[in-house]
Amino acid sequence: MLDVSIRLGVLNLLLDLKERLKLAVLYITHDIASARYFADETFVMYGGQIVEGGDSESVTQRPAHPYTQLLIESAPDPERSVLALDAPLEEVAQISTGCQFAARCPKVQERCWTQAPPRTEVDSYGHWAACWLYAEAAA
Repeated sequence: MLDVSIRLGVLNLLLDLKERLKLAVLYITHDIASARYFADETFVMYGGQIVEGGDSESVTQRPAHPYTQLLIESAPDPERSVLALDAPLEEVAQISTGCQFAARCPKVQERCWTQAPPRTEVDSYGHWAACWLYAEAAA
């Protein structure tokens, strides 16, 4: 983690090199705001599994997976109130054989605990999410 001004300078340098030299860059971060600024495509991982992906604009402006939604809502924003998670901490320790995010998901369903959700297209631009909420809508 770098100081904000230094981080911006490094990101601008990488972006310039990427565009000027036609480089491919794999940018791994916990800062989803910088991913939107820097990346053409964004993939969100939770528990070692990719749970959402697509072009950076779609993933960050219209997050589909509940984890991505919480990740974006957790980014500092002076115009938004603080998000409170509903799940008690002891539930987070539960292990799911289905969706890895089930213990912390505010939209969890019974089958989330036992069945891994399929990867489902969210829109026609290649944006997808691995979540039962979208699998039901597509069916």
